[in-house]
Amino acid sequence: MGGDRGPAAVVAGLVLSAAELPDAHFILHGDQATLSPLLSRAPTLSGRVDLRHADRVVTMQDKPSQVMRNGQGTSMFSTIDAVKKGEATVAVSCGNTGALMAVSMLRLRRLPGVNRPAIACYWPSRNPSGFNVMLDVGADIKAEAEDLLQFAAMGTSYARNSLNIDRPRVGLLNVGTEEHKGRAELHAAYRQLAAAADAGEYEFVGFVEGSDIPSDRVDVIVTDGFTGNVALKTGEGTAKLVSTFLREALTSTIFAKIGALLAMKALKRLQAQTDPRRANGGVFLGLNGTVVKSHGSADATGIAAAVRLAHQLARADLTGRIAARVASTGLAGQDAAATGAEAESSE
Repeated sequence: MGGDRGPAAVVAGLVLSAAELPDAHFILHGDQATLSPLLSRAPTLSGRVDLRHADRVVTMQDKPSQVMRNGQGTSMFSTIDAVKKGEATVAVSCGNTGALMAVSMLRLRRLPGVNRPAIACYWPSRNPSGFNVMLDVGADIKAEAEDLLQFAAMGTSYARNSLNIDRPRVGLLNVGTEEHKGRAELHAAYRQLAAAADAGEYEFVGFVEGSDIPSDRVDVIVTDGFTGNVALKTGEGTAKLVSTFLREALTSTIFAKIGALLAMKALKRLQAQTDPRRANGGVFLGLNGTVVKSHGSADATGIAAAVRLAHQLARADLTGRIAARVASTGLAGQDAAATGAEAESSE
């Protein structure tokens, strides 16, 4: 109910999802008076959707703290509670990101051993899968060395189960690739990620820079939520700017328009490769349940992409796999942290 395009886009996305995922069943949360007519016009959803009435909606303007205190009866609370009660395997929402994370933390709680949950997103890249994974992109503005190690464990499990990468390559985002650069917590995280690589079943490539985020050098980029969110929004803004410039250039003159017609097939392929709707869906990792955050502006195609991702993660039991991964890498990281502390105290 809280997406920019309204519930009609969500129902249209479910129509696409129902055709693609014949084994999926949906619980739709929101105002019954609004949703019932939309569902009645989608006969392919008959018998596939359980409608749960919710009187209230969390808006994009609502503060997370207010929603945590007064969110009962909203479609967002109802959605997350369905996962908590085991009625749904995974939740998908287009609503307020901060409120969704707050409600998810409140109702689902963190996995054992996880200090800070993280939001992971797909980033278009030159890798065979077409994407890299980056986290955190906004769940929290800070992260200590131990948190970054846990992000690596969670991101590795996510990449393995969503992109089918057997041994993901993990990089730690920094201002340079040289080992002496960066803040103290990054140096500590570097040691822990390197020491935990075998236990975590990933390859640690060391520090990576912003230019490596879309490259084929790495599969998982680990950073704090402040840096990750700035990088994500900068990338989205740059993509929109380049798209606008390209459109203006290809329609500026009659010869440019003719050239665009001749290159139409290549341009459509480029558009498909860079279409943000393909990568729609940030995943909240580190909770007792999987939550997929769709872009608020997602259309039917974007909604279907988020549901497809949710379906894939539900079948893979991502939550259970992350819990095991965090436990195994955490022990190795603690040993590295202890060794590093002893070395510093003896200097």
